[in-house]
Amino acid sequence: MLTSALSLSLQVATLSTLFNLLLAGGLGYLLATRRFAGKALVESVLTLPMVLPPTVVGYYLLVLLGRQSTFGQWLEHVLGVRLVFSLEGAILATTVVTFPLVLKPARAAFETIDRTLIEASLTLGLSKGATFWRVHLPLAWPGILAGLMLAFARAMGEFGATLMLAGSIEGKTQTLSIAIYEAVQAGDQKAANQLALLTSLVCVVLLYLAKRVSQPRWQAPHV
Repeated sequence: MLTSALSLSLQVATLSTLFNLLLAGGLGYLLATRRFAGKALVESVLTLPMVLPPTVVGYYLLVLLGRQSTFGQWLEHVLGVRLVFSLEGAILATTVVTFPLVLKPARAAFETIDRTLIEASLTLGLSKGATFWRVHLPLAWPGILAGLMLAFARAMGEFGATLMLAGSIEGKTQTLSIAIYEAVQAGDQKAANQLALLTSLVCVVLLYLAKRVSQPRWQAPHV
């Protein structure tokens, strides 16, 4: 159980974090650099998973993507994708729950970039795309990386939404947090202790690293 649950948790956490690097990082950049009507409402909706109970998030996903929903039936019949009781469902649920943990730091990181650096890049003839890769992204990366580490740590312990959408199938969707729940339910205190300790150690290391990368590097004062 331990090896299987750890392997699944690492797989789910890694893939969900990579998806959020693209999705939450990209939307964080747009929210930081673009003005449009309803921007505050859009951001509120995008950060909703941060305040909703994970079981509620999982329930919404089940309603939207389950086999009884129109979209869920379309996914299964047309694309051959079934998210309920599947590893893909666990990855999706974890991605949604951890999405705001990358979105908010990414937006804050892009907003703190000195505008004069961006204007200088454009004045020197670089395109907006080149400016993004050579100015925006390098300067915002420490903040984005800190958010990614927090999201990975949260993904390692995600329980409610994953259980609602993907269920608990050993070797397929039973991640560390779900395995702990199942061990407690079965009265296996030894397995529950081992799984809980492993999850805690991984999360402590990731939180420590996130704090280190988010801190500004010390520079010697100019004389």
